[in-house]
Amino acid sequence: MNKLIFFSGKGGVGKTTCSASYAVYSAKSGLKTLLVSTDPAHSTSDIFEKKIEDNITNILPNLDAIEINGEKESKLYMDKVRASLKQVVSPIIIEEINKQIDAASISPGTEEAALFDKMIEIITEKNNEYDRIIFDTAPTGHTVRLLTLPELLGAWIETLIKKRSKSISLMSMANNNGNANNKENEKDEVIKILKKRYDKINLAKNIMMNEKLLSFVFVINAEKLPIDETVKAINILEKYNILVDGLIVNKILPENMQDEFWIRKKEQEQKYLDIITKTFEGKKIFTLPLIQEDMKANNIEIIANKFSEF
Repeated sequence: MNKLIFFSGKGGVGKTTCSASYAVYSAKSGLKTLLVSTDPAHSTSDIFEKKIEDNITNILPNLDAIEINGEKESKLYMDKVRASLKQVVSPIIIEEINKQIDAASISPGTEEAALFDKMIEIITEKNNEYDRIIFDTAPTGHTVRLLTLPELLGAWIETLIKKRSKSISLMSMANNNGNANNKENEKDEVIKILKKRYDKINLAKNIMMNEKLLSFVFVINAEKLPIDETVKAINILEKYNILVDGLIVNKILPENMQDEFWIRKKEQEQKYLDIITKTFEGKKIFTLPLIQEDMKANNIEIIANKFSEF
């Protein structure tokens, strides 16, 4: 597994238990590890039975954790946008700009953009401090949107830079008897802001597509809906050149079931395991057992120890 690991999957399949137990395994192996939850419905605190907030908190030897607060990050993100625009627009229209920003702050995609910025900040600022950074992500659709943002935003910002440059060149030609002054582009505050954002997005793209830096693992159950959703998600991610390393099939039932109901469930499970093997041929597939009780601080090592075989 690489230094950065994303655990994703359908809601309810056990992403948090897998990422948390893998983080414990990593820390016990002597690697300084950071567990990052980007899921708005955080449950890392519940598993470790310790309060984990939006500041990095030590929870075990070699293991720190943080639960990103999407709402708080969204507000900080919009405040940054507001501060940037104040530098480039007239004070006369700033009130109208603030109204537009307030409206944008509740628009779809704003929280993803804020989470994306925080995620990249953690990767770039904590990369040298930790041996491994593990992301416990939101359910598949949210994560796919988050991880494909660099590709979508990059093209959009590139277009904005070109249009702004063209506009400045035309103004410069009008003011200089038909001769454009290229240095005016370099001085323009809007272009500076857009280029800064573009560089950040390119950094994220380089990270996402670096097979030696990032591992992406899907957690699924041996059931139809998680399999179908994972096929769609992998196709989208690989379209954006984000390769998926493998899958964890979680909550595998014990052998030697006695009750007729559970015997049938075990037979059905094997049918879906065969489908998983065939559907995801070429990817690493790892199975984890269903444990008798909910995963908590006192039993997390049961699953953590299984990762020595991963």
